[in-house]
Amino acid sequence: MADQIPFAFDIPSVTELTHKIKQILEHNFRDILVEGEISNLNRSRNGHIYFTVKDDNAQLPCVIWRSMADRLSVDIRDGQQVVLGGDIQVYAPHGRYQMIVGLVQQAGVGKLQQKFEELKQKLEQEGLFDDIHKKLIPNFPKKIGVITSATGAAFHDIRSTMEHRWPVATLILHHASVQGLNAAGEIAAAIHTFTSMSDPVDLLIIGRGGGSLEDLWPFNEEIVARAIFECSIPVISAVGHEVDFSISDFVADVRAATPTQAVILATPDINEIRFQVEDHTTAIESLLKQKIDHYREYVNRLIHSHAILVVREKLRYHADKTARFIDKLSTQMNHMVYQKESELKHLVSGLNRYNPSIKIEQSGRQVQSLNERLTNRYERLIRRKSDQIQTLQSGLEKLNPKSPLERGFTRILQNGKWIRRREQLNIKAPIDVEWRDGFQRIE
Repeated sequence: MADQIPFAFDIPSVTELTHKIKQILEHNFRDILVEGEISNLNRSRNGHIYFTVKDDNAQLPCVIWRSMADRLSVDIRDGQQVVLGGDIQVYAPHGRYQMIVGLVQQAGVGKLQQKFEELKQKLEQEGLFDDIHKKLIPNFPKKIGVITSATGAAFHDIRSTMEHRWPVATLILHHASVQGLNAAGEIAAAIHTFTSMSDPVDLLIIGRGGGSLEDLWPFNEEIVARAIFECSIPVISAVGHEVDFSISDFVADVRAATPTQAVILATPDINEIRFQVEDHTTAIESLLKQKIDHYREYVNRLIHSHAILVVREKLRYHADKTARFIDKLSTQMNHMVYQKESELKHLVSGLNRYNPSIKIEQSGRQVQSLNERLTNRYERLIRRKSDQIQTLQSGLEKLNPKSPLERGFTRILQNGKWIRRREQLNIKAPIDVEWRDGFQRIE
């Protein structure tokens, strides 16, 4: 090392070298596009989105500033295949370069088709497409849920077709984006919302109008497929493309080529039902009329037949005989009742003479009279004793030595004795004055 010859030219500092690299990269890599898979996604507290876009052999750090993220309204996730647009920027303090992203789009058709086949094979092996899991569509749905864009043509077609075909049903729309990076999550969330309702709908229609594979890609996302599979409500997938199938078509209970066809598959035609009801009504009326005419004629024949006339005469004879028996029985019963009533009155009269209740009533009156007399004597005795007690109490009050104190007088005590006369007082000794409310010592 000591024998090394020093460089004869100027050697740039790290800052100078990094500045040159920065100029070259940022000048030559503006408004570029790159395709890859998102990984290491991180959203900072400031709202910036940091992630890496990679392929099998390389990776590129990326950032979407908060202001740009708000305008893009993107909902990117790890594992998505995307096309990014933006500028390359060199961050000198760390000596690293990164892409400042201003555009996010779904990846191209070729890779989407590959992802489609891979996901289809995966879900098919798991059994999500098996017929055993398919639920039956109700014959006469009363409430139908629709998951699509509120501003798209698909819901307009569904509503107009429903109004003509089955207007008795109620449509409940749950808006969800049907294309773009946010669409798959919104569709899956809408399915879960319908599933968790306390009063669920009878049927779900999920779909949109036609479009390219990129436009229809949300219906090929795994999150949507699993949400449809786990949904307890029958689902019709109505992604508007006649030829190709989406993953949602395979998982759903029924596949419709268009939203309009979904309504046709989901509901009966009310006009056809009206015609059927009219046909059945006419057939029932005709059948009932034939039956009535047949049995009317049969009854008329029976009425005028010889057997019926014989039966009628027998009924008349037995009716007269029964009436005579009833009259005779009534007369006998009335006579018997009269006799029994006379006997009963005689027995009642004799019983009253020996009836103990009369004596009991008399004794009761005597007891009541004695009770009243006893009560009067008791009250007079009580009043007399009360008067005597009041008289004695009044006398005691007069003799009460405390009574003068209550009227404002005082009492002089000396050595614990009441001084009643002046000559009993020793003026040299202390005295106690007793008031109404206590004693006072005077020395």
